[in-house]
Amino acid sequence: MGLLNVIFGLMKLNAKSIVLALTGLAVHSTAQCPDYTGYSQEPQGDPSNGPLGLPFMRPAPACRTFNSTAVEKVISDMKTLLKDPDIARLFENTFPNTLDTTVRYYSQEENLAFIITGDITAQWLRDTANQFAHYGTLLGQDPELAQLVKAVINNEARYVSQYPYCGSFQPPPESGLAPSHNDWADGVTVNPPVDNQTVFECKYELDSLCGFLKLSRLYYTNTKDTSFMNDNWRTAIDQIFRVINEQSQATFDKDFNFISFYNWTGGNGALSPMVPNRGNREPKAFTGLVGTHHRPSDDLSVFAFLTPANAMLSVELTHLAEILDQTNELKNVSRQAKEWSSRIHKAIWDTTVVDNIFAYETNGFGGRYVMDDANIPSLISLPYLGFLEKKNPAYVATRKQLLSAKNPYFAAGKKFQGVGGPHVDPWHPWPMSQIAAIFGTDDDEEILKSLYLVVNNTAGLGLIHESQSIYDEKDYTRSWFAWANSFFAEMVLDLADRKPSLVLKRNESYRPGLNL
Repeated sequence: MGLLNVIFGLMKLNAKSIVLALTGLAVHSTAQCPDYTGYSQEPQGDPSNGPLGLPFMRPAPACRTFNSTAVEKVISDMKTLLKDPDIARLFENTFPNTLDTTVRYYSQEENLAFIITGDITAQWLRDTANQFAHYGTLLGQDPELAQLVKAVINNEARYVSQYPYCGSFQPPPESGLAPSHNDWADGVTVNPPVDNQTVFECKYELDSLCGFLKLSRLYYTNTKDTSFMNDNWRTAIDQIFRVINEQSQATFDKDFNFISFYNWTGGNGALSPMVPNRGNREPKAFTGLVGTHHRPSDDLSVFAFLTPANAMLSVELTHLAEILDQTNELKNVSRQAKEWSSRIHKAIWDTTVVDNIFAYETNGFGGRYVMDDANIPSLISLPYLGFLEKKNPAYVATRKQLLSAKNPYFAAGKKFQGVGGPHVDPWHPWPMSQIAAIFGTDDDEEILKSLYLVVNNTAGLGLIHESQSIYDEKDYTRSWFAWANSFFAEMVLDLADRKPSLVLKRNESYRPGLNL
């Protein structure tokens, strides 16, 4: 049980650490807290008043892993404002899910927090940034919530400083929590080598580093507190630029010397599939883009240059430069960030767009893979990422193709449709793709279609799952997936602000902390 693991880990700390580490955590010594993995697979509390009768799926207050008064206020507001009782219940379940269930360890004194992704006991840089994205505007109102996010950033800064090519990690040693064993990492060789007591899995995914930048931006933008820019954070930023420089290089130099800074093998008895060319992936030419080995889904990329990950990197580097300029910090880093952001942005438009269609992946040799994957960053999520406007002609044309049978990972059934990916299989689209589609349009009809495709397909459990079969409404993967829950809640708040007439009783925009 996650909460009890926190308590057992804290027993190894001194008394002062225990008190501070439990700040914001809902702990009751006699609470019998069920494992949320099992809890989330069965309907729990009273059903909603809507036609779906969705259950109340929050843990009991004593079993919630962090409490925020600001978060509870938003839930109360939205329950009053939302006109569809089923959407209201979904919001009530999803908006607090990260705080309710995934704060496995937090110490204000140590300035460290370990956040799991849900039913996997590991902290993913990507997932964590997205799990907290919808709390951004509340950080300036709830100091304890802000302190938690700062502790997450500091923990991740330590990870990135040591292992910038890795994306998911074990608990910090200060937590007293035992590392988890990852069967999928068995038999895999990583160079440079990693310590599996610190690293859960070392697949290099460019968007993981973007996630760390995103979370840092989220914190500063809403608090204006610069104390997160400590030595750990500065070292992490240096390491990110190291990876950018290394992974933008071509596979061969002009004399055909082979260039490799990182490789990751699979196969030979490992559960994870083999990476070609002795773990170095398919060759790439220099384009100005930054290569990656794996996608946001943790699946192996076909070509090295993943367009949406580079788009996210370009956006987040611009934001990084803005933060550094506003705080008069690291002027040389700000200059690098601006240069790389501009270079990547130009390369995306110069090398990935043909006939107004973005390729998902390219290699610099003319190879391009036109598809999309449900995980964010994706091509459908380009407006959400801040890379372009929803009405951009290339985005509109690309979106139309990707949300159709022309995308090899689009599938449609009688009750559900969307984009999936090879992480599960082609006939299990992900609700996340429909959520991203909502962020990418202002068309009311398209929004409502996507919204209710998600709302009507929770297998009666009132939570957002990883994927959903187009053949069987009860066939889904991952009942407890905090990122998907957060993304849904973030989308509902976006509609409450951008399109209030579609979801609220009154046609008046609602923004957390600014209304009521």
